[in-house]
Amino acid sequence: MSPLVLREDMGGVCTLTLNRPEQMNLLTTEMLSALQGLFEEISRDSKIHVVILGATGRGFCAGHDLKEIRALKELPKIERLFNQCSAMMQTISALPQPVIARVQGAAAAAGCQLVAQCDLAIAADTARFVTSGVTWGFFCSTPGVAVGRNLQRKRAMEMLLTGEPIDARQAEEWGLVNKVVPAAELDAAVLELAKKISNKPPSTVAAGKRAFYAQMDLGVAKAYELASGVIAASFAGDEGRAGMEAFIEKRPPPR
Repeated sequence: MSPLVLREDMGGVCTLTLNRPEQMNLLTTEMLSALQGLFEEISRDSKIHVVILGATGRGFCAGHDLKEIRALKELPKIERLFNQCSAMMQTISALPQPVIARVQGAAAAAGCQLVAQCDLAIAADTARFVTSGVTWGFFCSTPGVAVGRNLQRKRAMEMLLTGEPIDARQAEEWGLVNKVVPAAELDAAVLELAKKISNKPPSTVAAGKRAFYAQMDLGVAKAYELASGVIAASFAGDEGRAGMEAFIEKRPPPR
């Protein structure tokens, strides 16, 4: 099988591409491990100045694999999955290199979290963003950590409490992405931004990024610890299990 995540290095820019389009690039245990390993490699690679995180297929990332969570069954096992995801998300902020999300399609739940966790994001005008867990009985508490640090509080709560999608223009207005462009111009726009940053002194950029998150995200690890426990318990509870079954079986959410 082809790699879960493709890597291409060119002129100081590393492009990582989620490569399971038929699964909407779900953040399975294997996908999380692949991303974690690549980010750790990149963190030690002084030749890389900027990272682009993109995806193949029509969707950017549909979040976690509910079939995998259903199979885990027990709360401790589900908690380990969300702790693994939270650790990977925090690795993005800890990277010395800035990370730009290239969002060509739908980013749902933990996929929306992934966009929010990146330092910058450019989206195609066809992209959509949603944190729909509440509809199915498992509140998107871990996505809320990253989304809540990008959007104004009431906008974040609107996404989290309604589970309704927003389009790319709303995402730009609300602060989830930096820029929206026609789909045909997405690659050029992302590369242009990456090159602008790549030309800056890398040690200065790394120090600046580190200082920015140190003063802005004080307490984020504790926030993820709390949120991981909440979302894992939600999936393990009756409402979450019922919603998960309905989602997997393509039935309406339970009322």
